[in-house]
Amino acid sequence: MRFSNKYHLCLTLFFYLAFTSCTDSVYNKIDREKVVRRHNIETTLSNPKSPAQVGNGEFAFGADITGLQTFVPFNTMAHWAWHSFPLPEGTKPDDFKGAAYNTHGKNIMYPVPDPEQAELSEWLAGNPHSFNLGRIGFVLSKSDGSMAAVEDLTNTKQVTDLWNGIIISTFELEGKSTEVITSCHPELDALGVSVKSDLISTGQLKIFFVFPYADGKNMAMYLGDYENNDKHSSVSEAIKENSVIVKRKMDDTEYYVQLNWQNRAEFLSGDTIASEHRFYLVPSGGRELKFSAVFSIDKTGSDLSADEIISRSKEAWPLFWESGAAIDLSGSSDPRWMELERRIVLSQYLMKVNEAGSLPPQESGLVNNGWFGRFHFEMIWWHYVHYALWNRWDQIEKSLQVYGNYLETSKQRAERQGYKGARWPKCTGDFDREWPHIIHAMLIWQQPHPIYFAELDYRLHPSVETINKWKDIVFATADFMADYAFYDTSQNRYILGPPVYIVSENTDHLTTFNPAFELGYWRFGLRTAQQWRERTGLARDKKWDDVLTGLSDLPVQGGLYVTHEGIDSMWTKFNFEHPALTGVFGMLPGDGVDTACFRRTLEKVAATWNFDRTWGWDFPMMAMAAARSGNAELAVEMLLHNSPGFQFDEHGLATGGPFPYFPSNGALLSAVAMMAGGWDGSKGQVPGFPPDGKWKVKAEGFNLMP
Repeated sequence: MRFSNKYHLCLTLFFYLAFTSCTDSVYNKIDREKVVRRHNIETTLSNPKSPAQVGNGEFAFGADITGLQTFVPFNTMAHWAWHSFPLPEGTKPDDFKGAAYNTHGKNIMYPVPDPEQAELSEWLAGNPHSFNLGRIGFVLSKSDGSMAAVEDLTNTKQVTDLWNGIIISTFELEGKSTEVITSCHPELDALGVSVKSDLISTGQLKIFFVFPYADGKNMAMYLGDYENNDKHSSVSEAIKENSVIVKRKMDDTEYYVQLNWQNRAEFLSGDTIASEHRFYLVPSGGRELKFSAVFSIDKTGSDLSADEIISRSKEAWPLFWESGAAIDLSGSSDPRWMELERRIVLSQYLMKVNEAGSLPPQESGLVNNGWFGRFHFEMIWWHYVHYALWNRWDQIEKSLQVYGNYLETSKQRAERQGYKGARWPKCTGDFDREWPHIIHAMLIWQQPHPIYFAELDYRLHPSVETINKWKDIVFATADFMADYAFYDTSQNRYILGPPVYIVSENTDHLTTFNPAFELGYWRFGLRTAQQWRERTGLARDKKWDDVLTGLSDLPVQGGLYVTHEGIDSMWTKFNFEHPALTGVFGMLPGDGVDTACFRRTLEKVAATWNFDRTWGWDFPMMAMAAARSGNAELAVEMLLHNSPGFQFDEHGLATGGPFPYFPSNGALLSAVAMMAGGWDGSKGQVPGFPPDGKWKVKAEGFNLMP
C-alpha cells in the first residue's frame, strides 16, 4: 500500500503530539543538572552561623571556609546520636506526676512541670538531647611556627557542588595553595576528605580530631563541652598502619569513630601533644592527605577510603536529583524567578542532607540544636509532606515508622487520660517520652497527621501492604479524635477544647475552644479514616460519623473566619503568630469550608496580619491558601515575602524560628509542589502560578496534593 506525503506528515504529527503530551517526554524533559548547577553555592568567607554541609539525611557535617571545622566549631551530627545526663539522685522518670486540669468535668492528668518535682521536671525537659559527634579541622602553622588565623588565609573560595554533593574549598597560606574536597557517603555515616596542599611538605598542615562531652544546650549554635574532660572518655584502639578506632563513652552513651588514611601519616593521641580527647593525623611528605572518618553507634566501622566516599557521593547525588519531580523557572520573564528557583534547589539539597534519616528531624536539622534536638510531632507535616508531593517517598519511609513504633505508648497516654485510641506526643526524642510543658501537653493539631501521611502513602502505593502498614495507626488515631471531641448537650454539637493550645499558641488554653484549623483537620481526619475502614472491608464507625456530622462549624465573625470561636478583637489583638485559619483551605482540602467566606478571610489576613511576628512556614501556608483560592499572584508573593522571618541565606538555610529553621524549607517545597503539580480538582498546568505570561514554568513528576 502506498501513502501520500500528506498522509505521512499527518501521521508523523499525530505521534509527535501524542508523545510530547506526556509529562516526562524527551521533548520537554527538564535538564535537571543545568537547573541544579546554576545554583551551586560559592562563598569566600566563613559565615559563623551558616555552615556548608555534606550529609545523607541521617548524618551531616558542617564546614567552614577551609572545608573542615578549622576556625568555626560547627557540628557533626546524626539522628541516632542521643545522650542523657544522670538522673537527679534518688529519682526515676516514672516518678513524674504532672498536674490535673478540669476537662469538661473530669480531672485529667497532663504532663506539665510539677513545682514539687522541679528538679525531675527540668531533667525530663532536657533529656534525652542530641550532641556533637566530634570536631575535625586543620592545624595550620605559618613558616615561623606560629598558628595561622583565618585572617592569614588568602584567595579563599568554597564551592558546594550540589549535583555531586561535595564541597570544594581552596585557600592559600603564605603563598602555598591548598585544595580540599569534603564528601559524605550516601548510606554510611562516613566523611571522606581529600587534601592537596603545598603545606604538607613543609610540615605546616595536620588534622585534628577533638571529641567534646555533651553539653545538653538548648537553641545552641555550637555544641559540646570541651572543658570537663573527666566526664567522658576517648580511647584509641585497634590501631593499624593506616587506621584507628576511637571508642567514645559519655555516661550511658557509647559510639565509635574509625579513622582511615591513604597516605603516609602518623596518628598521635593522648598526652603526646594534647589532651586525652584530642588526636592528630600528621602527614609525612608529599602534598596529599586523604582520610575518612566513619561514625557508628556500635563497633562496625569501615575501611572505606576517602576516594571511595567521594566516588559514591558523585554516583548517588545525581541519582537523587534525577529522581522524583523537578521544576525549571528559567523561561520566566518575572525577575523574581531566579531567587525562587534558588530557594527551591537549595531547599531540596538541605532537606536531603538533614532530613531523610531514621527519625523525624528537629527544627534545626543536623546543623545545631533547637529544643535540645527533640523533634516536634506537629511539625512532621512541614518537614515531610513535600517528599510525597515531589515523589520521593523513599526518603521518609524509614523515619515515618515512628508512628508504628510509638503507637503503643501513645495508646497508653490516651488511656491514662481516660480516652480511647492513641494520643500522639508533641515533643520527644528517640523514644516516646513527652517533654513536660504546658503547650506540649495540650496541643492537638498533630493528632490527625498520621492519617494524612497514611493517605499520602496509599495514593502513591495503593496496595494491601500499605493498608496493613497503616490501618491500626489510622484507626487508633481516629478513635482518640472522636473521643476527644466533647458533646455539648446544651447546644447539640461536638466541640474541641478547652483546655487546648491551638496552632498559634497565643490564646488562653483554659478558655479557648473550637479553633478553626483544628475543626477543619478533625473533619479531614475522621472522613479519611472512614474511607480506610471501607478499604479494609469494615463498616463505617458510628461514633466517628456522629462526630463528623455533629462537629461545630468553623467559627465566623462578621462574614470572616476567625482563629477560634468567641475570640475578641482578633484583627487587632491576635493578628500575629501562625495565621492557621488559612490552612483549612490550602494546606488542607477544605472540609467544612465555605470558599467565598474563605477568600474574604484570606484577603483580610493578607492585608492586616503582622508578618514580622510569624514563623517561616506561615508564608508557604498562605501561598497554598492563595493557590487553592485562585490568587496565584499572592501565592508567589508569599513565597518571596520580605519578612525577616522568611529569608534564605547563601547556603539556603532559612529563618523563621531558631536558626536554621527547616520547616521554612520544607513548607516552601510543599507549596511549590502544589502550585506546580496541582491538587485534587485543580485544572490546567502549573495551576498555582500566575497565568500572566511572565511565569514560564516547566514541571515534571509532581503528585497531586489532596
